[in-house]
Amino acid sequence: MKKHAIIPIFIPHKGCPNDCVFCNQKKITAKQKPFEIGEIEKRIEEYLPTLQNRELEVIEVAFFGGSFTGIPMEEQREYLSIAKRYKDAGEIHKIHLSTRPDYINKEILDLLKEFTVDVIELGVQSFDPEVLCLSNRGHTREIVYSACKMIQDYGFELGIQLMIGLPGDSYEKCMESVAETIKIGPSLARLYPTVILKDTELFERFQKGTFKPFSSEEMLRTTKDMYRKLRQNNITILRVGLKSTEIISESGDTVAGTYHPAFRQLVEGELAKEELERQLFLWLKNQNEAENLLKNEKMGKRKKTVVTFLCEGTSFSNMIGNCRCNKYYFEEKYPQLSFRFKTDSSLEEGKYFLKNL
Repeated sequence: MKKHAIIPIFIPHKGCPNDCVFCNQKKITAKQKPFEIGEIEKRIEEYLPTLQNRELEVIEVAFFGGSFTGIPMEEQREYLSIAKRYKDAGEIHKIHLSTRPDYINKEILDLLKEFTVDVIELGVQSFDPEVLCLSNRGHTREIVYSACKMIQDYGFELGIQLMIGLPGDSYEKCMESVAETIKIGPSLARLYPTVILKDTELFERFQKGTFKPFSSEEMLRTTKDMYRKLRQNNITILRVGLKSTEIISESGDTVAGTYHPAFRQLVEGELAKEELERQLFLWLKNQNEAENLLKNEKMGKRKKTVVTFLCEGTSFSNMIGNCRCNKYYFEEKYPQLSFRFKTDSSLEEGKYFLKNL
């Protein structure tokens, strides 16, 4: 059961004069009106009744869509004072915001501490100097290290957002960014495969042939391995892939093949498949008749051996894979075995178990 809920406050492109090559926030801003100060309370009041009696452990007000700490300080105060009032009343538990690494300094952090902000996410995107430069990020990686350290020294909960497949990027550079993230030790992370959006410099480069995106297979493999490393180091992954909107969708302003509405399931399904196959391999290795089980010509009319894969209920869609791709994979690769996919409430979410019947 979901224990965490977010009340999102949308502030598109506010506070960010920079034009990263992948960003079309100015077009999004033109289509999606940001919340005015007077509308924030209304938004919170609309959400709170829907969150009651759900046994939620954490309710957050989160400012998303722009670089929060880049907007005028007085406006930050107005936004935060409303969120703090609900926090002081015990109706929400945390205040959460996202910003750029170069919009962090002592004055800003003092203000956020005054209004009891809990979580600060940084749009880091990459730790590679070439990638940052080619993406027109407008800051160096040294700024990233400095901002992360200041946030942690102040006692805020740190989140790091990484992008995969930016200009100049590679599998190796993405894994290096994950390694640097792990060294810093944030509690939260988001992984965003690069999506080519129309009305961006990246789209123009793509049309000219000066930018080649990762293939679907390369993107999935890279994101999967980044996800695995982060999870192994107890970093919570809040999101994988962009949320679908009117603009960011298969039928919106994205270039075909660079956006998938269920990308997180693709990643988690691939990880589930690898774990299940690892267990299957070990099980077969321990069977006296493993060779016979895997060779059609020695099967004769023998009844197929049944293998059951188990998981907790919320992980079932990942176990069978997006559009049942994992189910088909095992059935095609191991036709000598009969596979069953079942749930077991005693198992931990995200854990998979092989049981031979």
